[in-house]
Amino acid sequence: MITSWMLDELAHAGPEHLDAAFVAGFDRKQGRPDPGEDLAALAGRGLGETATVVEFGAGTGQFALAAARRFRRVVAVDVSPAMHDFLTVRAAEDGLANLECVRAGFLSYEHAGPPADAVYTRHALHQLPDFWKAVALDRIARIVRPGGVLRLRDLIFDFRPAEAGAVLGRWFEGAAGDPALGYTREDYAEHLRTEYSTFRWLLEPMFDAAGFEIVEVDFRESIYGAYTCVRR
Repeated sequence: MITSWMLDELAHAGPEHLDAAFVAGFDRKQGRPDPGEDLAALAGRGLGETATVVEFGAGTGQFALAAARRFRRVVAVDVSPAMHDFLTVRAAEDGLANLECVRAGFLSYEHAGPPADAVYTRHALHQLPDFWKAVALDRIARIVRPGGVLRLRDLIFDFRPAEAGAVLGRWFEGAAGDPALGYTREDYAEHLRTEYSTFRWLLEPMFDAAGFEIVEVDFRESIYGAYTCVRR
């Protein structure tokens, strides 16, 4: 699916994610999120040790490395050359031959082999405008077998537009003071200005249109959403 009207995902990846120096400190800035809850969500939908899982926006591999110790095949997809190279080295150091690192994005990844049992993505879909989110979800549905799972975490707005000032004000109050140790108020502001987090009431119809049924939803602070969806 390469045409003249396709979006350049590398241009939308966020320039910091292309910087090897930033990537080296990425885990510390993220807070090293525990993948246990997401792995449990997949296990709860029946995924066992023979499963194939594809992750989009794999970053430094917090999820992919843990998943590769549990599932037969894990494909870690990231559009950033720096992230791809970093994770390739980590996978080799850990001896995880079943972890495949692919430099691609939501719109360019081409799946090989049998359909995946699950797709996972965390804080990556917001890098695409809504039109392209819908295209990406449709492409994900083509990767996953019927009955397979999409587990998605992202910055998704669970409020009405008129509430934006109040909700985002509370979000800013919880920002980190040190940019090396977390996301600051300026990081949040940059996200709002230049990236494409969308409203819950816009995203959920995209799941349905792509062929996914939402089976579990959890929101924190009306900002951070986690979805488990099943492919019809």
